[in-house]
Amino acid sequence: MEFDEELNAQSESKINIETTSRIIRELIEAVGEDPEREGLKNTPDRVARMYTELLSGYTAEPERIVNGALFDIAYDEMVIVRDIEFYSLCEHHMLPFIGRAHVAYIPKGKVIGLSKIPRIVDMYARRLQIQERMTRQIADFIQQTLEPQGVAVVVEAMHLCAMMRGVKKHDARMTTSAMHGSFRASLATRQEFLDNISRGAKPIQF
Repeated sequence: MEFDEELNAQSESKINIETTSRIIRELIEAVGEDPEREGLKNTPDRVARMYTELLSGYTAEPERIVNGALFDIAYDEMVIVRDIEFYSLCEHHMLPFIGRAHVAYIPKGKVIGLSKIPRIVDMYARRLQIQERMTRQIADFIQQTLEPQGVAVVVEAMHLCAMMRGVKKHDARMTTSAMHGSFRASLATRQEFLDNISRGAKPIQF
């Protein structure tokens, strides 16, 4: 079973589909719609099962994500994984925010498997979140797991809660960062990371 399918299966086993479906049905009725009409009849169940995927980060097990993919190696230069696409749900309005994460670390005797970093991003993104917290959680997890010389995370995202409602600013993007170790202590190290992720930066698109 692929990682994403396994993660979703774990989540579904812990989310009460019946209760969630009933609540969605009540919401449909509360806005003046008929939950029995053809187009909406199966919507409560579909939405309930959708949330098992969108919120699967709550049931993710960090140890299974890393899965022993830590390797001893004499390498002490910067490692960068950039343009990691993610989606999350804003905890204030439960509307999506979508963007890209850029993650870097400087090893101190250990490196982590390449595929693990996007999975770490997904683990924290697939929750009710705010971007600031998610950025910090990714950086803290990598710092605690690898104990490298330093970690840097920059997250850029567009938020539907700012695009569809409220200020209705369609092109506004939010950028957050979290730094540990040498990235915080050394301006040159931090600038090298920022220069790398700015080259050929891909636009965020819905």
